[in-house]
Amino acid sequence: MGALLRSLAAATSVAVSLCALAADGIEVGKPSAVRNLVPAQQLERQAAQEYGQMLRQAADKRALAADDHPQVKRLRAIAGRIVPFVSRWNPRAGQWQWEVNLIGAKQINAFCMPGGKIAFYTGILETLKLSDDEVAVVMGHEVAHALREHARERIAKSELTHLGASLLGQFVGGGKYAGAFDVGGQLLSLKFSRDDESEADLVGLDLAARAGFDPRAGVSLWRKMAAANRGAPPQWLSTHPSGKNRIQEIEKHLPAVMPLYEKARKG
Repeated sequence: MGALLRSLAAATSVAVSLCALAADGIEVGKPSAVRNLVPAQQLERQAAQEYGQMLRQAADKRALAADDHPQVKRLRAIAGRIVPFVSRWNPRAGQWQWEVNLIGAKQINAFCMPGGKIAFYTGILETLKLSDDEVAVVMGHEVAHALREHARERIAKSELTHLGASLLGQFVGGGKYAGAFDVGGQLLSLKFSRDDESEADLVGLDLAARAGFDPRAGVSLWRKMAAANRGAPPQWLSTHPSGKNRIQEIEKHLPAVMPLYEKARKG
């Protein structure tokens, strides 16, 4: 699976990178320079270790879906269409060892760790009865967190709050402390800011649309999320903007991504 996704990404990485941040599709600013305080490769190695440990624990509980499970095949097929477009947002991502797995649990949750380690829980698929388009929007959102290196930025900013603004000034002035921070901590429990979540929504829509999935599924997805939120809030919503505001933002940006979707369908 990893080799297949890597080959798909590598085959398109050059062409996609040439149009990075072009006028078509979603536009967002450059990633925060503060993230450079955390070594990317070190963070990705830690993510791979945590991901592997999670898979082993799930397997021990017989909760790790087999490679031939229909939903695993479905998730990996969707990822196989999204991954070729990742280099537009992160040139290094075409070389990541992408993985997609399914965990048997009632949690309404999914994630993508640094380095392209994707996991879905059966709860999000079964409780919300997600269509392929909706799965692609969720996956695009989670992949966007990894591509925009939100975890790397969160860790760096957390460390800076302890060390003070003077260090930030020295870093911005000359990069003196680049790579100085340790990446210790549990990546699986890392929480993103609302700005991160909003950015991931938009980048995720762009990825899904380029892969030929209907970005309007973002609206139906968040309506389902809102309905699920009437009881205990799903874990996936922990730091996310409210469903109403989210739907408004998605609808606002649909004109930027619908042409990508139509082009992908014709192609």
